[in-house]
Amino acid sequence: MTQTETHKGYKGMGMEGAAARWYASTTLKSIDHFRALARRIADELPRGRRVLEVAPGPGYFAIELAKIGGYRITGLDISRTFVEIASRNAAAAGVPVDFQRGDASQMPFDDESFDFLLCRAAFKNFARPVAALKEMHRVLAPGGGALIIDLRRNASRRSLDEAVGQMRLGPVNTFVTKLIFRHLLLKRAYTKEAFEQMAARTPFRSVEILEDRIGLEVSLQR
Repeated sequence: MTQTETHKGYKGMGMEGAAARWYASTTLKSIDHFRALARRIADELPRGRRVLEVAPGPGYFAIELAKIGGYRITGLDISRTFVEIASRNAAAAGVPVDFQRGDASQMPFDDESFDFLLCRAAFKNFARPVAALKEMHRVLAPGGGALIIDLRRNASRRSLDEAVGQMRLGPVNTFVTKLIFRHLLLKRAYTKEAFEQMAARTPFRSVEILEDRIGLEVSLQR
């Protein structure tokens, strides 16, 4: 089976329980990254727009964007634990974000429900990636855009280790995170060429893909 098949061998099960709580505490150490990403999106997206984050996990990006204000924000995650964690985080921050449970390949939203969609560090885990892309197109309004940020399959081991080293984790979490990147996440990730092939099978009218040291930014326009 090639990378661009509609179904992946990995079943895309959500992270639950202790694993989800570990992920939430680990990624919280990168809160400055989520704040910077929220500011970047807010600088480019007019206020009043409807925003969907697909697979928000603990909800850090959606909450930081909500703190800026002026957006109607929804988060959709397959993990029940993450929906609970993100909802508690939003309540603690005093911001309105509607976190819901659901599958990226079968979203529980009407057509053209959102103006902008973000999916960060999760697309590689979707069991039906092309179906998820088609759903993203369906729920976006005409002229809307999606931004997918994820790991690049051909990132070097050295670059991955350097990126993990910048996460300010403790020695044990650094070791565990490096192993997860090398032996699990990298195998699920896509190259730029694979993303282009998948996007070509969807109704999106344009795709632009930028590569950095370890990742990809895929911009899709409806």
